Amino acid sequence: MNPFSAPYLRRPIGLSHSMNLVLLALLPGILVYMFLIGTALIVQIAIASVAALFFEALLLYLRGKPVRERLSDNSALVTAWLIALTFPPLSPWWLTVIGVFFAIVIAKQLFGGMGQNPFNPAMIAFAVCIIAFPALMSQWPTQGLALPFLKQLEIIFDLAPRLDALTSATPLDAIKTAMKTDTLQESVQKLLMSQDLYGTFAGRGWEWVTMAYLCGGIFLLITGTITWHVPVAFIASMSAISLVCWLFDPSRFADPIFHLFSGGAMLGAFFIATDPTSGSSTPKGKIIFGAGAGLLAYIIRLFGSFPDGIAFAVLMMNMTVPLLDLYCKPKVFGALSSLPVKREAPMNEDKAP
Repeated sequence: MNPFSAPYLRRPIGLSHSMNLVLLALLPGILVYMFLIGTALIVQIAIASVAALFFEALLLYLRGKPVRERLSDNSALVTAWLIALTFPPLSPWWLTVIGVFFAIVIAKQLFGGMGQNPFNPAMIAFAVCIIAFPALMSQWPTQGLALPFLKQLEIIFDLAPRLDALTSATPLDAIKTAMKTDTLQESVQKLLMSQDLYGTFAGRGWEWVTMAYLCGGIFLLITGTITWHVPVAFIASMSAISLVCWLFDPSRFADPIFHLFSGGAMLGAFFIATDPTSGSSTPKGKIIFGAGAGLLAYIIRLFGSFPDGIAFAVLMMNMTVPLLDLYCKPKVFGALSSLPVKREAPMNEDKAP
């Protein structure tokens, strides 16, 4: 058969293949993360992956579902990797396991498994743990602090005390704290000029991790694993609102580049908000979903209790998905309702039909 002849049909992409591409797209961010922040991340990924596969297999067995077939789709591994990437790298092992438990067991399997969960499992894990364990979820490592790998293992497995010197405020934390001080404008300007927290255009070190996530997201777009609607709408929405605030008062509000390349903006835009199960399934609904998530994330960053509002923004938009899919359904091609109705002249009652 001539490969260049019609019909030009594409093979359907299976779930396992799509999940493998997502894992592959996460690798650049993981490698840059480990190079700049520490090798403890690989330990967290291993802990989260083992816990996710265990809980997934256990619940599938208890529900009478095929264990090997469902595990092979690698959706549990994607959830595990996202949890490891959104949790502090030196989190205690049991905190990661608790997060995975809520993601796989509560948010996924108890709702019916893959394709049935209304909320993003990884973001459920983050939201539960940051509310229940706020102190541990805020222990991010100090930039440039090099710890031996064995020392990192001791901290993760609670074999060594947790030192305050290991943690520092993230750029988003620093901005939120500065906005609550009496000398607001001076504090924010000082923070934006500081080389301890800020690099070329965003958080020192984190800007390059976020750039790697952006490259992975572009790879997903090129391969057709995700569509452009959610990430473009997310980035455009966050850029627009942050640009307006920055132009209104640049001494108080950070510029759009800072917000896009600090925290989990790119990870959220390309890997979290694009979850096909908990997100909208229509093109127009995806645009509204992404724009709403970007807007809510920025509002939470400025006025909420948490420095980075990606998780809560995505979860709140998950609640709107049924309405988005209902009111944003595209017109069915060739539907009778879209065709003009031919009106017949009223029949004369005096004449026989």
